[in-house]
Amino acid sequence: MQSFTDSVQTMLGEPLSAEQAAAFDTYADELLEWNQRINLTAVREREAVYTRHFLDSLSCWLAMRQQPGARIIDVGTGAGLPGLPLKIWQPGLQLSLLESVGKKARFLEHVVQVLGLSNVQVLTARAEDAGRDPAHREQYDWAVARAVAPLPVLAEYLLPFVRVGGYMLAQKARGVAEEAEQSANAFGQLGGKLRDLIQVRVPGLEDEERWLVVVQKLKPTQARFPRQAGTPSKNPL
Repeated sequence: MQSFTDSVQTMLGEPLSAEQAAAFDTYADELLEWNQRINLTAVREREAVYTRHFLDSLSCWLAMRQQPGARIIDVGTGAGLPGLPLKIWQPGLQLSLLESVGKKARFLEHVVQVLGLSNVQVLTARAEDAGRDPAHREQYDWAVARAVAPLPVLAEYLLPFVRVGGYMLAQKARGVAEEAEQSANAFGQLGGKLRDLIQVRVPGLEDEERWLVVVQKLKPTQARFPRQAGTPSKNPL
């Protein structure tokens, strides 16, 4: 199997620097150590952390590099994924990590400090609440999330954060084309339109489908969205 650094080169076409490789090693150390005390991830083997978490997160750049933007929010980030790998890869990003669980947020604050990352803020809040905060509403070039919810729910979590002209990005697995088609109404109600479905090949996960769903924000999100906490998941658009 390829090394992590070789896999990054294969997938993204550019090499990691020695400093970046060391940062990923430190991140993996901290993630595995903290995961013994709090439930950050079901992935507990070091090699799988690099493949299923780091490489999978970095695959987002295959979409983001086509429409670069400096300000990014990672919604429901958990252990910092995909946001922190993207920040290590592109140090110039201004990153907000949104996580509602306090224990996970404390891990994120710790890792950001250990890695010495600048222009990273950790927000402890639910997406529905933060999406109504003027400091964050329609302030981001990209709002990203891994497969934490069905697309109509993700859209209501993500699009309120995105400036007009910006993008939401959702990482998804198989069946995404049908799900995206069924989500067109939700995208439209929230001011967005499906822009692209990008299939990505993640080294080490070749047998598993991986897709990036890219939705562009064409008009402001109506003030009534996002609805109160819990409503988007119970009653999707």
